[in-house]
Amino acid sequence: MGAYRGFEEAAKKLGWRIQLKDGGGSKAVQATQLAFALGARPDGIVIGGFDPGDFSGEMAQAKKARIALVGWHAAKEPGPTGELFANISTRPLDVAQLAADFVIQDAKRKGRTVGVVIFNDRQFAVANAKTAAMKQSIEACRNYRGCKVLAVEDIAISDVATRIPPVVSRLVATHGASWTYSLAINDIYFDEINYPLIAAQRTDIVNVSAGDGSNKALGRIAAGLAQQAATVAEPLRLQGFQLADELNRAFAGSPPSGFEAKPILVTTESLKKVDQGGIEAKLGFEAAYSAIWGTQ
Repeated sequence: MGAYRGFEEAAKKLGWRIQLKDGGGSKAVQATQLAFALGARPDGIVIGGFDPGDFSGEMAQAKKARIALVGWHAAKEPGPTGELFANISTRPLDVAQLAADFVIQDAKRKGRTVGVVIFNDRQFAVANAKTAAMKQSIEACRNYRGCKVLAVEDIAISDVATRIPPVVSRLVATHGASWTYSLAINDIYFDEINYPLIAAQRTDIVNVSAGDGSNKALGRIAAGLAQQAATVAEPLRLQGFQLADELNRAFAGSPPSGFEAKPILVTTESLKKVDQGGIEAKLGFEAAYSAIWGTQ
């Protein structure tokens, strides 16, 4: 919701009216919501977290009606696509590299073996790109030795709450002490993993997420009590402002900005240095975008 809250704040500055619709992780629901949006004849639509290529008919209708289309995590890479004026995200390979490097460096520092389980949701192109890059980085084992990817588990984000407990039991039974680290494409996998790991007496496993820096994840990392040691956060409020800026450019007939935000590695130690404004407090994007838009 961080990107939406940023977009909501930016839209208020611009004097726009917006509506939020939940696709529920279901293509059927997403199709229904897209039909509703098209019927409302808006100036713009933001595609959040799903592939517009799965809805070519709806995208064609939007273009015919001259509705501006921008995306957040709606394609494998940031920038313009065939369907979108611009897709807003960090580069997934940068996110994956930061997460995998943290695992290897943590293992080196502690003298641990690296046996990794990766949690993915293969319905998303960006998730598959991150998973492939993390797998490659762990197996390359740069400046260390003996790193292994034990398994890649495909669990839909919408099914995490029910799927994680039995999957953890199976992984512990299959891999035993070889499983030392978890990587995931999103923090949500670690919202549900602590109790199953405690029940399995595997509180030694270290969890690291390659996205997105949710409030829950930042809270447990800051406390230093859970097994999630790090997340690679996206500057979500900034991305919300960028969504508004790209729409504004599309409305004006200007080209996309070409701006790409950088991911932020967040650990317990780094959060000790963050003030009340959070990890985005010093990025200065609010003033920058207000200057572009001529707003206060």
